[in-house]
Amino acid sequence: MIEKIKGLPAHVLGFNAKGKVTAEDYEKVLIPAVEKELKENKKVRFLYHLGKDFEGFEAGAMWDDAKVGLSHFSAWEKVAVVTDIEWLRVTMKVFGFAMPGEVRVFGNGEYSEAVKWITD
Repeated sequence: MIEKIKGLPAHVLGFNAKGKVTAEDYEKVLIPAVEKELKENKKVRFLYHLGKDFEGFEAGAMWDDAKVGLSHFSAWEKVAVVTDIEWLRVTMKVFGFAMPGEVRVFGNGEYSEAVKWITD
């Protein structure tokens, strides 16, 4: 499940991933929010929290994640990923260098720092 994070500034999109994340979560929650943001702004600041309740992605969700990232490749101004899951941390660090915007990875204990960084 993907839930929008409330209380962030209007120029920041934030989502919590909990349980098993499905393609339907991306198609009904995340992608429409990104599309709406891009109609209003040319750039997106994106906070993605995959905390203790996150259990993984279904294959279709991973495909949708890649599609949304690549289809708006130059639109990502800042991306903050908050997780303690090592394979996600490594993946974001490796692929973050290829993205035109800034990408930072934070641990779950650094959530407040991630919010501060993404909003500044």
